[in-house]
Amino acid sequence: MAAASLLGVGMPLATHAAVNENLLTSVTAMSLGNAVTADPPGIESIHFNPAGLARVKGDREFHNIFLATLNTTAKFHQPDNFDIGGFKNDPVNGTTGGPTRLNLYVPGYGMPGWRLPAAAAATLGFSFNNEGSPFTFGTLTYPQSVFSVDHTKDPNDPMRFDGKRMMMQRLALLSPAVGYQVSDTLRVGVSVPISHQAMVINTDMRLPNKLLGIIGKLQEGWCGDGGNPVDTLAFGLCGGGPEGRINPFKRVANLNVDMTAPIDPTINLGVLWEPKDWFALGVVYQGGSKAVHTGTYEFRADPMMRKFVEGMYASLLGPIAAAVTGMPTSIPEVQKGNVTATIPFPAHWQVGFKFKPVKRVQFNVDANYTKWSEWDALTLQFDQSIKLLEAGRILGITDPSKLSINTGFRSVVHWGFGLQLQATKKLTLRFGYEPRKSSIPADKMSLMTLLPDTKLYSVGFNLKIDRDTDINVGASYLKGDFDAPARSSCNLNCDKFFNAIYNPYAGMDVSGGIRVKYIGFNFTKRF
Repeated sequence: MAAASLLGVGMPLATHAAVNENLLTSVTAMSLGNAVTADPPGIESIHFNPAGLARVKGDREFHNIFLATLNTTAKFHQPDNFDIGGFKNDPVNGTTGGPTRLNLYVPGYGMPGWRLPAAAAATLGFSFNNEGSPFTFGTLTYPQSVFSVDHTKDPNDPMRFDGKRMMMQRLALLSPAVGYQVSDTLRVGVSVPISHQAMVINTDMRLPNKLLGIIGKLQEGWCGDGGNPVDTLAFGLCGGGPEGRINPFKRVANLNVDMTAPIDPTINLGVLWEPKDWFALGVVYQGGSKAVHTGTYEFRADPMMRKFVEGMYASLLGPIAAAVTGMPTSIPEVQKGNVTATIPFPAHWQVGFKFKPVKRVQFNVDANYTKWSEWDALTLQFDQSIKLLEAGRILGITDPSKLSINTGFRSVVHWGFGLQLQATKKLTLRFGYEPRKSSIPADKMSLMTLLPDTKLYSVGFNLKIDRDTDINVGASYLKGDFDAPARSSCNLNCDKFFNAIYNPYAGMDVSGGIRVKYIGFNFTKRF
């Protein structure tokens, strides 16, 4: 199973709407809009409702494979009143980001350098039940949540300043579970997913801040095209030469973070009540955790800030001004070390109903709630003070050994709907619809989590080959769009004086969307 799990980590997170729970976890569930709590799908009950595992009789093996493509886009427009400290022409104006490629994270190895237009995945599971026993045991390897985008194919992609490469992945490597049949109508179950969680952030950084713009304009006036002979007796604005000229639209640095929480167990509890053939009720609680991630980071500073600081310290008054504003004495080209972060995996509740008004027609309805409000900020704790961040003390960075972004996630309720039609004794058709309300408020939208309200449309079928073998096929299409006018999101395009971290498109109108296409196949066989 562990070998199979290595194949199963390369699928993109379909969306952050609600945020990303239950997506790409199950072919059957996807084809029913993930509305399966009251009719959990076989061995995959381990995730969706462990009580459903008690319905699986005999010893069975489960194989799953699917393919997914992801495309995120963003368009940038400069409004009429655009002005960043005197700079009035942002080079990203009128550009569009893309194309998007995908990455995977292999536990124990890391993230390979591949850039994939699509990603394939495979998972594996087993269940065990002795004839006549009310207990069914099982385990399953499956993705609990995955998000992957890569904007490295085009070196000038404007989206590279807010997530050049981004990966958030949680993979259940092992999930021991048991389902128990209390009576003919009532079943309960519990599973313990033991997961590997990873986060990778690689992004080019720029700081279109008004203060930096003002300094850049002062350099233009004071230094001219060359230098100023009295500059060394003043603050050293010209001492860094052409490379030390401040431009708020230039890249400041590249940040690369790679960290994991290798073993992080949680618990799933489920109840399934089926008092009638035409009605069932399912409830599941999926426990959360606060996984401590550890890993490495690298800041690679471009010449602009490095040369600017050198010029200040080579002048008479510059060191005084630098000391007053908390500037470092120098900025190394590369600064790297170890990083830690506590990243919540929030608890999730799901309640579902199954209705069969006539024998061959079944409706499923589920309500979902995830406590994403626990993740109100992402704080990276570095093992040393970062010199580049020290240069930002004047912009409100109080602790240069930390980089904190206010994510502001919120907890929301969203619904899922499924329709199942039994066409023949062996063939069942499935249809799903899931409007997923985003857990990211509009004023916290960013391109690292370009995940607005989305809608999932899906179809699929189940084919019974014989008494011991089932095949399931599902396909889905998910889409969502967003529009962030200038200054509407302070994780994207605010241009206030102290909103430097992090608003890489300050003052710009940004709009875009996400599209995901998915197809999956699985079969279950008795052995």
